[in-house]
Amino acid sequence: MTYKNVFKQGAISSEFIAESIAKHQSKTNIGAHNIFLGQVRADHIDGKAVTAIEYTAYEDMANKKFHEIREATFAKFNLTCMHIYHSLGAVKTGEICLFVFVSSPRRKEVFKALEHVVEAIKADVPVFGKELFEDDSHQWKVNT
Repeated sequence: MTYKNVFKQGAISSEFIAESIAKHQSKTNIGAHNIFLGQVRADHIDGKAVTAIEYTAYEDMANKKFHEIREATFAKFNLTCMHIYHSLGAVKTGEICLFVFVSSPRRKEVFKALEHVVEAIKADVPVFGKELFEDDSHQWKVNT
C-alpha cells in the first residue's frame, strides 16, 4: 500500500502553512482549527549552541505510521480534516520542522485531537534528529 508522503525537504515555510490553512476557509462545516508548529530551538548543550537539526527517517515506515496515527485520530475524534508535515534534512534554529493542522465542527475536539496527534508522533514515528552545533560537531537528539 502506498501512503501519503508527509515529508518536506528543509524547513516548512510560512507560505506553505498559510496556503494549507487558507484552503479550509470556505468550508462551512468547520467551527474550529488548531495548529501545532514545531520549531527548532537554539538550545545550549554542554556549552555549545545548536544551529540546526538534521532530520532523517525511515520514510516508508514513517509515512505508514503517520497514516496510522491519522486514521486512529479520525476514529477517536470528530474531525473534519487533518494535515501532518515533517521536515527532512537540515532545519535551522527558528525554522518550522513539524506542522500539524486539525479542523472540527467543535472547538474542544481540536484541542484534544491535536495533543493526541503530537504525542503519538513523538512516541511512535521513526524520525531522527541530529543536532548540529556552532563548532561543526553534532549529536543525536533526545526527544523531549
